[in-house]
Amino acid sequence: MHGRVLVAAGSDSGGGAGIQADIKTITAFGVYAATAITAVTAQNTLGVAALHLLPADLIRLQMTIVLDDIGADAIKIGMLGNAEAIEAVCEVLSNHPLPIVLDPVLVSTRGSPLLAQGALDVLRRRLLPMATVVTPNVPEAEALIGEPIKDIAGMRTAAAAILTLGARAVLLKGAHLPGDMIVDLLATADGIEAFAAPRIASRHTHGTGCTLASAVAAGLAQGRDLRSAVQRGRAYVRAAIEGAPCLGAGNGPLNHAVTVDPARLGRLG
Repeated sequence: MHGRVLVAAGSDSGGGAGIQADIKTITAFGVYAATAITAVTAQNTLGVAALHLLPADLIRLQMTIVLDDIGADAIKIGMLGNAEAIEAVCEVLSNHPLPIVLDPVLVSTRGSPLLAQGALDVLRRRLLPMATVVTPNVPEAEALIGEPIKDIAGMRTAAAAILTLGARAVLLKGAHLPGDMIVDLLATADGIEAFAAPRIASRHTHGTGCTLASAVAAGLAQGRDLRSAVQRGRAYVRAAIEGAPCLGAGNGPLNHAVTVDPARLGRLG
């Protein structure tokens, strides 16, 4: 294995998103995955039945003892749940200057809230400025800037606005907008680049956000530049959707094992 990623995120009992998707994705790229679990959920492809947040002190301890022993080459942050968890993560990260991929998880794919009311301001003010790249989807970006996003022009305005909040880069994902093409935007101080691809007709897209953020983190841990990590991560997510195992009656999981084949991994870049 080459590279190490420490993930702080919630557990998905259905295995499609959260810490389970993170571990599978990072491992698929030949990177070592360590974890700090922030919450436990009871969920399947139909929705979230229960959510239990873990104490902030335990989240802090999980991260600290991993970093003090195993170490990490990149950090991926997913669901944190409340302001106390955000503050704990910020405290740890302030002592470990590493590339940070922040997936600002606010609600589940099926609409269940995953961040306590009032914690968004703490995430925006404390954690977002520490991020190497923040990876919101359109609803998450709307929450971050407090404005609706209706089209690609609105995405560009939002990405630029999120940059002003302190993140070094923004990967704004456009799948929530209508249309046959999906456009993602990568915004940095050098400008905004668009990545477009045809929409894949599938209901098996649970965990795509977690998966893409973890794929980017794996790339950064391996020494790739951000653009290269994003390109490879997007290709991986598309292949994982196309090869989805079609499980469950609702929004099913991806095929995270799609790049375990070294030949296919090479073709994805």
